[in-house]
Amino acid sequence: MNYQKILVLGANGKTGSRVMERLQKINEIDLRIGSRTETQPFDWENPETWPAVLQDIDSVYITFQPDLAVPSAAAIIQKFAFLATELGVQKMILLSGRGEKEAQVCEEIIKSTAKNWTIVRASWFNQNFSESFFLEPILAGFVALPRTEALEPFTDANDIADVVVECLLHDHNNQTYELTGPKLLTFPEAIAEIAKATHKEIQFQSLTLDEYKQMLREYQVPEDHIWLINYLFEQVLDGRNSNITNDIEKVLGRKPTDFTTYAKEVAKTGIWNALNV
Repeated sequence: MNYQKILVLGANGKTGSRVMERLQKINEIDLRIGSRTETQPFDWENPETWPAVLQDIDSVYITFQPDLAVPSAAAIIQKFAFLATELGVQKMILLSGRGEKEAQVCEEIIKSTAKNWTIVRASWFNQNFSESFFLEPILAGFVALPRTEALEPFTDANDIADVVVECLLHDHNNQTYELTGPKLLTFPEAIAEIAKATHKEIQFQSLTLDEYKQMLREYQVPEDHIWLINYLFEQVLDGRNSNITNDIEKVLGRKPTDFTTYAKEVAKTGIWNALNV
């Protein structure tokens, strides 16, 4: 394997941190962290921070915050991709959203600009239940969500990270991979799996989208976050993603992580132990 200089954007995020963890174990790689908190910061909202972080980089893993669906994403991605290519970046791996039309606009920008590219489209992460916005309701023992009939092939962030690392280190150029878990679950079914794994009771209530948005406002969730959450529930969870692919197995040569396995493993860590306390 050739010596590589790899930049990981969103290195503190769900997939970025896992990609970093894996790459740090490989001696032949010079890793650079893309984060606002680094000594040499990277900030999507401040293009002046980009050139120094991109200097001498061979490959970059791109995760965009908060989401490729936001209206400003395409223009920012285009500016970044042009600069990265101009500075000699040879490969770009873009984390995209499965079923997001706006994200696909950003995919096309990368495909038309990067010297080599791989698109990794992911379904909803398993880790949204243990490291993100579903954790607090689960800890409270009461989860209320819309679109309870929607079937989603929840995908483990560890599987996504394994795919990204494989794509960074080997030739998966000009490929688009859609990553899913091995089975379809509704949100009530996913919560039931967590309840079973933790031996705790978690109540579930179905809401309309309007009721859910009102609840988020009552909890003083910022309006831009509410917009994004509403977009995901209204657009992405309309049935378009209610199917399973074998792309994780195609890339890694193994089955994707089952949600039941994820729930059992996370339960062992104790992160859900505060339930009903």
